[in-house]
Amino acid sequence: MEDNKIIKLVYTFFLGLLLAVFVGVGIDTFYPPPEEPKYQEDYSIQRARQEPTKEELKKQQEYDKKWEKHQEELKPYNRNVSIVTLLAAFILIAISIIYDKKLKFLSDGVMLGGLFTLFYSIGRGFASSSSSYVFIIVSAGLALVLYLGYRRFVKPQPPKKSKITK
Repeated sequence: MEDNKIIKLVYTFFLGLLLAVFVGVGIDTFYPPPEEPKYQEDYSIQRARQEPTKEELKKQQEYDKKWEKHQEELKPYNRNVSIVTLLAAFILIAISIIYDKKLKFLSDGVMLGGLFTLFYSIGRGFASSSSSYVFIIVSAGLALVLYLGYRRFVKPQPPKKSKITK
């Protein structure tokens, strides 16, 4: 009997982890990030010399500009990914609440997946480099987690009706 509880616990954790990975891979598949600039120079050749040539310096400056542009393009991308993953987290947690009574261990795995996805969303929000957006996403996450905690652990359940009838 105890082995069955451990297997359910491992299954619940694994389901939650896979759901979060599923959301992340799905977003990366259908909304890929901006392409990184490629560096042309071979670092081993550059390290062999003491001073870079003027041409190498020019290439480095061009690459640095491309890299900065790429970093700026990533900020709205990370914000958008954060929004989508936040919505996915809300959906997963809503599903876990709906099916809480019917399929407890599946519901727990979906809830854990929603929480992992929420954590991923907040991380992507930080990568957007917008403190006001991060505040909004953390506030939404906090509200969601507080509601979930209340709903799952505190809210009094109505008494079960007795099957005895007159």
